[in-house]
Amino acid sequence: MQQKPDPRPESLVDRLHDVTPERLQDTGDRARQIASDLTEQARYYGEQAQDAARQFKPLVEKSLKEQPMTTLAGAAVIGFLLGAIWKK
Repeated sequence: MQQKPDPRPESLVDRLHDVTPERLQDTGDRARQIASDLTEQARYYGEQAQDAARQFKPLVEKSLKEQPMTTLAGAAVIGFLLGAIWKK
């Protein structure tokens, strides 16, 4: 069942009248906190990726020396898969 539209449409100014400086400050504080949390998470995951890369590097170097063509083919497959995932 549809409701009838309000015959007294509220103007934007009327709606903004309820917005107080305190509410705006609270919203700004929450936005800053969310941004800070996201920055911290990104930093954490970046450090985790660097640690994983440091651990992976000796394995890749050894593989390049012992089986260069196989390593190159593996890198191509990984690149293709990442590209396919990124495209979606």
